Amino acid sequence: MFAIIEDGSRQYRVEVGDNLVVDFRDGTENGQSLKFEKVLLVNNEGGSKIGRPVLEGVTVTGEIVHALFKGPKLEIQKFRRRKNYRRHTGHRQKHTVVKITSIDLPTA
Repeated sequence: MFAIIEDGSRQYRVEVGDNLVVDFRDGTENGQSLKFEKVLLVNNEGGSKIGRPVLEGVTVTGEIVHALFKGPKLEIQKFRRRKNYRRHTGHRQKHTVVKITSIDLPTA
């Protein structure tokens, strides 16, 4: 069974047990539960359910593994020759790592 969810205007294909790297969530801690309610598609062994645009009542639950996970460091250099212009900055994006624990379908 897998599901396609939307979070932060990006779509992710998730299964139970997957680790998912999403945008940083401020105020969260390790072990805390996190729910994704924008579920676009669920594929069970019997078939697929496609939302138009989302499926009502379907949630994907995950547990936060790393509340603050930093991505690779990016270095930005700007240089203009013969103008004595040099700029050097860096950036490191913050992420949150979530382990998917369950995909909850409504009983119908």
